[in-house]
Amino acid sequence: MSASSEIDRMHALVGPIASDLDLDVYDIERRGATMRITLDTRPGSEGGITLDSLSLATRLISRELDHEDPIAGQYTLEVTSPGLERQLRTPAHFQREVGKVISARLRDPLAEPRRLQGTLLAADDHRATLVLDDGTERSIELSDIDKARTVVEWGPKPKPGKPASKNKKKTSTTAGNGATATEKTTTKETQPS
Repeated sequence: MSASSEIDRMHALVGPIASDLDLDVYDIERRGATMRITLDTRPGSEGGITLDSLSLATRLISRELDHEDPIAGQYTLEVTSPGLERQLRTPAHFQREVGKVISARLRDPLAEPRRLQGTLLAADDHRATLVLDDGTERSIELSDIDKARTVVEWGPKPKPGKPASKNKKKTSTTAGNGATATEKTTTKETQPS
């Protein structure tokens, strides 16, 4: 059985389970002896996927795979969420992330620039259009992209015209459920007497 037919078979088995749990199959890929199934909430959903949802999905998928046995030989099943900074590999991935900041590296090592970052303005089955950080618009063939991912901007941006403060440090940590904890530390500079 070819890798693409294994993936197609996995989509056919996993899709209904994900749908019953009100989830989407974000991606299915085979990496060596690991079959990775990435599940996510449906586009436009409030919040992200929960650990309880992933645990239930893992049990149901594992049971279905034991029953159907769609893959010859031994493999490891991995059921996961795409995370905050998610890889964009398919046209559907790009289409789902329109309006978000992404980073892309082009296949051509001589491309100038080779790395691009900006807001994903539009995407279809063949092209993605970005508004780059400098305000210019760039359209790219998806087949020309080597790697792409969403970019999460941590913490507030400095206000226009105001330099970043030197005496305050903010760090943010985001838990898997979307909750954010912020720590604020202030340092005091002393003047010589």
